[in-house]
Order: sequence, then structure tokens, then C-alpha cells
Amino acid sequence: MLLLLLLLLLLLLLLPLLAVLWRQQPQGPGPSWLASLQHRVACGALCWAAAWQQWRLEQSTLHAGPRQQQALSWCLKAAQGPRAPLRGSTDMATFRNHLPLTKASQAPEEESGEQLLPPTTKQHPGEASLQATLLGLAALNQAYPAALAPGSTACVTPTSPWPRPLPWPWHALSPASPPGAKDPAALLLEALRSPGLRALEAGTAVELLDVFSGLEADGEELAEAIAAGNPGVPLPRRAAELREALEQGPRGLALRLWPKLQVVVTLDAGGQGEAVAALETLWCQGLAFFSPAYAASGGVVGLNLWPEQPAGLYLLPPGAPLIELLPVQEGGQEEAATTILLAEAQKGQEYELVLTDQASLTRCRLGDVVRVVGAYNQCPVVRFICRLGQTLSVRGEDIGEDMFSEALSRAVGQWPGAKLLDHACVESSILDSSGGSAPHYEVFVALRGLRNLSEENRDKLDRCLQEASPCYKSLRFRGSVGPARVHLVGPGAFRALREALAASPAAPFPPEMPRVLRHRRLAQLLQRRVVS
Repeated sequence: MLLLLLLLLLLLLLLPLLAVLWRQQPQGPGPSWLASLQHRVACGALCWAAAWQQWRLEQSTLHAGPRQQQALSWCLKAAQGPRAPLRGSTDMATFRNHLPLTKASQAPEEESGEQLLPPTTKQHPGEASLQATLLGLAALNQAYPAALAPGSTACVTPTSPWPRPLPWPWHALSPASPPGAKDPAALLLEALRSPGLRALEAGTAVELLDVFSGLEADGEELAEAIAAGNPGVPLPRRAAELREALEQGPRGLALRLWPKLQVVVTLDAGGQGEAVAALETLWCQGLAFFSPAYAASGGVVGLNLWPEQPAGLYLLPPGAPLIELLPVQEGGQEEAATTILLAEAQKGQEYELVLTDQASLTRCRLGDVVRVVGAYNQCPVVRFICRLGQTLSVRGEDIGEDMFSEALSRAVGQWPGAKLLDHACVESSILDSSGGSAPHYEVFVALRGLRNLSEENRDKLDRCLQEASPCYKSLRFRGSVGPARVHLVGPGAFRALREALAASPAAPFPPEMPRVLRHRRLAQLLQRRVVS
């Protein structure tokens, strides 16, 4: 079997060279036959590789304890170095003593020289990233077989949703260059020229939200570019289809542009929930969403083995990078708790993720909180809840990301015709906006279906926050905290914010979306774009 796999891989490597040589010959039925053969071989190699990774995952999750102990020992030996070899025990206590916990910055958008997390790259090293890509592609192929056909997939962002993009079977089957080599406008234009797409890829959901917002804003310009076509190949009919689809509004736009489209593939990361909800309700209505993994700064931390589950369930694997769980304590007493390994996780409990990067040997609290909802062999299956660094507190009330998002969602649901696209919060001290009054929250929102916010609508958010948090309600009653101030920003405001975040040298990959801004420059960027 191994010999057969090697032969398949060798044939796969030779096929692109054969395709180049074949293109130099007179055109005929040959190229289509060669592309079909390349597609079959690539899918066969994918099935073999995915089956091998599935077997390895089964073995590692069946023996999660020993597997993590092995990774723990490796980290300890690397931390000691060759000149000071480790002696004695390599248990968890020794590991904690040699690699103390550090905290990720609670303000990743700040321009500080201090960076506790290791530098990130456009790919995620480690076994989990390879497993996420191969098993994700295999799951997608099983659920949507036509999505892997040549020309059936387009990536509309420079970043890929696959943690470790492979040259096969996805992009090797297309004559296009890799997504990272193109600018977003060119990627979108190429996708619009292909009406037969079955899978649409984007790095993250917030990036895809920006793509559709840009498509509506620049629709006529894109239609003219499509009408001009490639050299000698005008596409006036496709341009007319684009104009007609845009005239009907955002709801269901993706299926009008690509009638055969079946699935949207994005990479799950922090702060993506609102974007996914907006896409599902408007532009991508009627389409399935699939995320192959949950990624954080430093590596892939969760594998999605259940594409049919819409709620985003992820398996925490025992391989590299090393994952520990820190129990979330009531009353903010997490310092008294100690970390546990994956096999010790309890169903129903919430934990903060701790990641040890094997390259820089940084043992860091990510701030991502998960709830254990099940088990896969000896490893926990989790749902991501919130990020601890995205907490609002002007008088010690501690309004978490999940609590605020739920309150905001309830408030927007009471605004007639409004659909929430994006939001960000700022504590009034950042903008010096209290003006002698009580400290409060400044909330910036992007909406569809509502152009102006009445005072009655603005007050609804503050009432929803009081219902969600008794502490906040008490502080409001005593006048220690002022009412939340809600501002509506214009189109493109959050896209400009994300561009500013991406320009920072310490920007994480994948790009998480902060919901609490702690840097005045970024808060003022939204403040300048307020329309109501």
C-alpha cells in the first residue's frame, strides 16, 4: 500500500510538468483529458493521505495522556538545552517550574514593543495544522464531491482558510496562481468570471464580509471589467448577470451570482460570530458554512471533524503545539488554579486555553475560553465561548465578550429592519469622552437596514446590558456608570479598522477581530466615521 501511495504521489508531481509541455502542443482534446487525470490522481492521493492522518489521530487521541507527556518532555529538554541536560522527573510540576505561564496581550491592536506571543506567520506549523487541512479537504470532498473539481473553487481573499495550504488537490487543479500572490480585487474579479463555482473560500468570515461589502460598493466598476474580459474574450453576458444580481439587494446574492454554489469555507478565529451570522442572513443565505479548524496566535488549537454540525464543535488534539487547560474560576481567582492536560477535562466545565509554542518555548495563556461539550476518545470536544481579553470594565463590573454580544444582539433585534454587521467598544477613558460625567462605554456599530439611530433605540442597549449584568445594573442605579453611548458608523469603517490592524507588526494570524479597542488611534478611526 505504501508503494502504491508513493507511485500516486510521484505521478501527481509529474502531471503539472506534463501539462506545461502539453500546452506547447496544438490545442485539442488532450488538455481536458490531462486535467481529468490529474484531478483523479490528486483526489486519490488525498484520500490516502487523509486516511493516514485519521489513523494517526485515532491513535493519538486513544492515548492522549502519554502523547501529551511525550510533548511535555520534549519541551522541557529543549528548554534545558544541550549544555544543561534535564535530570530527574519530567512531570507536570517540573514543566510548570521551568516554563512559567505568561499572558497574551489584552490589546493585540496596541503598538507596543512587547509581544508575549511568538511571532506568527501565514502558515501554522505543527501536526494539528496538517491534520486540519487534510481531514478538512477529505470531509469537504465527501460532503460536496463536485467542490474539488477543477475550476469549482475560488478563494476571494489573499489568505487561505486552510491552515497549511497544499499544492494539491485544490490549487494544483487550477491554472490560477496561489491566492497569496494576488490582490483582493483581482481575486474577486476572477471569481465573478466563473459562474460555475461550487465552493467559495475566504481566510475568515470578517474578510468575506468585507469582500461582499466591497462588491456592492464597486459593482459597476467590476461589471465593466468583466465586460471587457480577458484579452480577446469579452464577457458582456456575465457583466449583465452581475448588474442584475446586485440590483436585487444583498439577500441571497451569492447564489444569484453562482447558482451552483454549495458551501462557504472560512477559518474560525476570535470575533467571527457576528460576521458569520450576517453572511448567513444576507449575502450567503441558503449556503452551508464550513471551518476546518479553530486557529489562534501560535497555532491550530481545534480540529473540525463534524462539517454537518453548524454550531462549530472542535476537537482539541494532543499533538503539537502542546495544549493545556486552565479552569475558569468564579470571581476572577484564576491565579489559584493550575493547568490540566486534555485527558483530565470535565464535560460542562469551562477552561482557558494555554499554548506552548515549541519553536520559542513560550507557554502562554491565550485568553480563549472553551466549554467542554463531549469527548473524542480521550480528548475533549469543545465549543469556543469568549476571549478574556475582550472584557469591558470601567468600575470593576467585568462585562465579558459573550455577555456584551448577547445584549447587543437583543437590542438590535428591537430596532426595526436592522441587521448587525460589526461592532466595537471603547471605554470612555480611552477617548476622554466622559467630560466630567460618569465613565461609560462608547459603542460603534455597523448596520444594514437602518440609517439613523433614535434615542429610544440607543437606550435599548443600556437596558439590555442591565438585564444581562446585575452588577452593571447596580452601578447604573447608583450613577457610578453612565449609559452606554451608541454610534452608527458608515460603510467601510470596520474594513478600514481591519486594514489598520493588519498593518501592525504584531498583528496576529489569523486576523482576530477585537471587540474592545484599547488604543486611542484605532478608536478615533471609528469615531471619525460616525454618521448617526
